[in-house]
Amino acid sequence: MNRLYGIIRDLLSDAFSASIELFKVMIPIIIGVKILQELGLISYLAWPLKPIMGLVGLPAEMGLVWATALINNIYTGIIVLASLIGENPLTGAQATVLAVLMLVGHGLPVECAIARKSGARFLFQCFTRLVGAFAFAWALHLIYDATGTLQGPAIMLFRPETTADASLTAWGLGQVKNLLSIFVIILALLAVMRLLQAIRVIDLMNRLLRPVLDLIGIGPKASAITVIGLTMGLSYGGGLIINEAKSGNVGREDVFYSLTLMGLCHSLIEDTLLLMLIGGHVSGILWARLIFSLLAMAGIVQIVRRLPRRIQNTYLWVAS
Repeated sequence: MNRLYGIIRDLLSDAFSASIELFKVMIPIIIGVKILQELGLISYLAWPLKPIMGLVGLPAEMGLVWATALINNIYTGIIVLASLIGENPLTGAQATVLAVLMLVGHGLPVECAIARKSGARFLFQCFTRLVGAFAFAWALHLIYDATGTLQGPAIMLFRPETTADASLTAWGLGQVKNLLSIFVIILALLAVMRLLQAIRVIDLMNRLLRPVLDLIGIGPKASAITVIGLTMGLSYGGGLIINEAKSGNVGREDVFYSLTLMGLCHSLIEDTLLLMLIGGHVSGILWARLIFSLLAMAGIVQIVRRLPRRIQNTYLWVAS
């Protein structure tokens, strides 16, 4: 019983700490979106994004969701989506396309800074993730549209608190309930991740992915760390890569390949479960994401190996 109590206590503590850090960013954004809505500025702010969103089959307002996720994180993007979704109901295909945009392109200031600390160029990592996110979302939209797949309403498991009462007090109480829901989601995801670690599911995924990474050209020293980033997240894998890069155990080319792949596809378990809450379908947010990222990375490896060393050192990684 003492051990169980300790596990629950640690889990609650970790969830609380993670939530507090997220809420510091999310609450100002929630207030900002509300102000924009009250002033009727949402449509004007989203207008410049309309052509881009139109190419991937999304309403212009969804550009605000992706832009928020790009600057901050997926959780913050979900909160903005919750503020807008009543006016813009999505189909299953649209929810999945929006989900993959956020999965590939989110938290760029922080996550690309992790890559920079390992020796990869910040701007190239940002560029790769932005282009990769758009290309992937566009291709997925074309496939869903051509096949008529997922054209029904998105099945949203995260239901934001809404009320007919237009007062600010009612709105504030609704947002508090939404934030409490986010805390419960974080707690549940942490519990699932620890369970999967305990029953060795993550270890199994690592063993299955490692030969694939060797095949596309990522060396064995880097592939062992890359699979951790793919399954657990960029913070885990990126932290290990930083240590290995500083120690000189992994070459700068492999560090670059590893970080670029982790940028395109990481946290296969946690982020996949999270985006299922807004109606993202597993066909796109897991399987298509993994396949797209591996194929894109195989192409990047072949292109980079043919570039002059001067170009590599100037635009891709920092020369030793």
